[in-house]
Amino acid sequence: MHNFTATYTDQYQLAMAQVYFKNGQKDNTAIFDYSFRKLPFNGGYAIFSGLEDLLEIISELRFSEKDLEFLKTQGFDNDFLQYLKEFRFRGTIYSSAEGDVIFPTRPVLQVEANIIEAQIIETILLNLLNFQTLVATKASRIRLVAGESQLLDFGLRRAQATGGYFATRAALIGGFNGTSNVIAGKNFDIPLSGTMAHSFVQSYDDELTAFREFAEGRPEKCVLLVDTYNTLKSGVPNAIRVAKEMEERGEQLLAIRLDSGDLAYLARESRKLLDDAGLAYVKIAASNQLDEYVIKSLLEQEAPIDIFGVGTNLVTGDPDGALDGVYKLAWAGGKPRIKISESIIKITLPHKKQVFRLKDDNGNCIGADVVGMFNEEKIEEMYHPFEPYKTMKISSYLHEPLLKKVLEDGEVLIPKRNLKEIAEYSAKRLAELPKEYKRFNNPHIYKIGISKELKEERDLLIKNFKNSI
Repeated sequence: MHNFTATYTDQYQLAMAQVYFKNGQKDNTAIFDYSFRKLPFNGGYAIFSGLEDLLEIISELRFSEKDLEFLKTQGFDNDFLQYLKEFRFRGTIYSSAEGDVIFPTRPVLQVEANIIEAQIIETILLNLLNFQTLVATKASRIRLVAGESQLLDFGLRRAQATGGYFATRAALIGGFNGTSNVIAGKNFDIPLSGTMAHSFVQSYDDELTAFREFAEGRPEKCVLLVDTYNTLKSGVPNAIRVAKEMEERGEQLLAIRLDSGDLAYLARESRKLLDDAGLAYVKIAASNQLDEYVIKSLLEQEAPIDIFGVGTNLVTGDPDGALDGVYKLAWAGGKPRIKISESIIKITLPHKKQVFRLKDDNGNCIGADVVGMFNEEKIEEMYHPFEPYKTMKISSYLHEPLLKKVLEDGEVLIPKRNLKEIAEYSAKRLAELPKEYKRFNNPHIYKIGISKELKEERDLLIKNFKNSI
């Protein structure tokens, strides 16, 4: 699925790159920060996802001969196209670890490369990181309310085209257990799970025969969809009959699935019927437009549902639909750079930087990250990035550096982890976050500060700009 060439970009990236090339700036070092401005879903944190996909793609990114032929038809100069023929990303990337909890306004990832290389990778970087981080965060919120219940990704058919492939990966990082997505299951080694469609039952003259033949053809992990006609009068009784026949063959029905109606009521009534038939081991799965709110409500009603299949609302990141991640210049031409805006939250942070997570002596996160200059190791006091009179003494706290070098000279430096390892790391980091930041409603606001040195550098650039106009 990673069959991308370097034309997976926006036209203006190449237009700017050609100007840099023609003006002799192709070897000028630039530093860009990837960050986002607002937490999705009115939550208290986000889960960083997509990094390892990004590194793999960037390390192999090239312009093909067909790409260059096409770009020639778009009016790009021959000498610039010759330069693109040898294009490789040879820069350095510093990043938070994939699966970590991340927060707005602080750098999540930092690119240091010649300005053309740094510019060309912007679009694919934002495309991959924004989407996967959005879905991983949604998945994590669902996992927090679902407790120990099984969570399955059923979203491929409702996803924005092939975005469903990466959505499945992100869902597993966020805490899901499996997927119905076969290609993602194969490529990412994700447990596969699936049941049957209503059409399967409809294709038979009667429901019982459909259940019998499905159980005979798929005895392992057999799940029967019981709401095609009448859940309690037909579907569950027929499933019970088939489950008893399976027992006689030394097999077990794994679960029944509810996909419509009052899920809490139907789950309770189905559980009674199954238990009365001596089938306490048969699980109940539920699907149909589920999200964290519906699952929370079902569990508060004590609905005996063991497995939740979540589709549309997971893979589309409903209701937000997109993470507002941005890629902003912090250094170029041997100087710090800044973007100034009437909206203070859009004023960028100049220079190459490091981000530290503040922890107490026991290693517990105190609910704050501080952004400092790259060479700072211990910061005495942090300042609110937008309200200069809000400060906090932090010299007594441990400083955990978050931005690690993950790619250098185009070569990936970190060992490849499987999704289970990334998900376990993510769960560990989320567990370190104090519970008030994980509240479902009105979570505590995580503190982001900047060092005195960085603040002074930013304020000086703002002052110099204002004096120049």
